[in-house]
Amino acid sequence: MEITCELLLQFKERMKISHTKEDDNLKKVLSFSYAAIKRKCGVFDIEKHEGGKELVFERARYSYNDAVEYFDENFASEITGLALDLYEGDPDETKV
Repeated sequence: MEITCELLLQFKERMKISHTKEDDNLKKVLSFSYAAIKRKCGVFDIEKHEGGKELVFERARYSYNDAVEYFDENFASEITGLALDLYEGDPDETKV
């Protein structure tokens, strides 16, 4: 998945990163994190699914801080919740 400039900016604001020298690395971290969450939970649009974006950002934060091995354990319920939401479909969607 290609990480948009807007997504990168949102992540940098959250992490309080103001410089640009790490942008390429941060894009890779976000891309790898999206792929990891997608493997565990299913496909989702990161721009539209706030819960999915939150998990990607959290996993990227753990990866950036060299602590990714703790992510699955610390976010097990959120990962399961997202997987169930994606499996069942968005409960807020209305079918016409």
